[in-house]
Amino acid sequence: MFADARPDDEEGRIRALERLQALDTPEEPEFEKIVGLIRQVLQVPMCAISLIDRQRQWFKARSGLVSPQTERRHSICTHTIQQNVPFVVQDTLADDRFSELPSVTGDPFVRSYVGIPLRMPDGYNVGSLCIMDSQPRAFSEREISILDNFSKIVIDELELRQIACSDVLTGTMTRRAWLEVAGKEVDRARRYERPLALALFDIDRFKAVNDRYGHPAGDVVIRTFAEVCSSAIRQSDMLGRLGGEEFALLLPETEPDSAIQLADRLRATFGNLSIDVGTRIACTMSGGIANRTSGADTLDILIDRADKALYLAKHGGRNQIVDFDDLPRATDAA
Repeated sequence: MFADARPDDEEGRIRALERLQALDTPEEPEFEKIVGLIRQVLQVPMCAISLIDRQRQWFKARSGLVSPQTERRHSICTHTIQQNVPFVVQDTLADDRFSELPSVTGDPFVRSYVGIPLRMPDGYNVGSLCIMDSQPRAFSEREISILDNFSKIVIDELELRQIACSDVLTGTMTRRAWLEVAGKEVDRARRYERPLALALFDIDRFKAVNDRYGHPAGDVVIRTFAEVCSSAIRQSDMLGRLGGEEFALLLPETEPDSAIQLADRLRATFGNLSIDVGTRIACTMSGGIANRTSGADTLDILIDRADKALYLAKHGGRNQIVDFDDLPRATDAA
């Protein structure tokens, strides 16, 4: 089931694109085969899988095109992602929006175009699957329908790439995927001087759960905690399993007080559950919070601070959230 389209949420769309981790990646046979096959089936000289970044159009796969990217303001695909239906231009020279684009007046001399928005299940159009001809052309409904069907295959392949970055047990991001995406988000927050918080969570006395009830029971506890977090956070928030029973949650556009409130709500919700592992058990978790400031504006620093806060939460009685900003300043240098 696809969520409603969100053409007006550009920041959310960019984050959805970044979560795919497809930008600036090497050629992949699955995508190359798709654009090559489309050219043959629809008899067009050019085809591309276009991903629309903040300021550029980058081709995940292309056939009949030389350049791997163009400026977004010079792309037709940037218009396509504003649509929920195929975007068709029969003659670019007859359309004032496109008649002076470099790709129209010069190589590759695009004269006609069809783009299908690549709409992900969360409702964001991350790019388009497009075909182009060097001659004016009235594409038939059948041709557009074929291209639309191919776009569904592209979306499936993009989702498969994302699944490969997901933790098998919980469905959250893997450590590697989370670190990559979180690093970009922290860079964005620093660049635009935006608030951001990072929380590290650890399930209390988890080893005792495994020792007493077995590892399958431990898996149930981990999965339950991930579900509690996933059901309470925004789509723009980034939850990752760093390993074992430790999770990281990045909260863009979040002030310190809001981060503490959310973390404590997650702690209380999880702690009040009766978890069925063959018998009913209760578990708690501890958390450490770090906030982006002028002195903490890299992911490494935020992780280090949140980890120090988490350490004190664990060794100060567990089942609590500790904010690094509430600690003595000497802690940061420890």
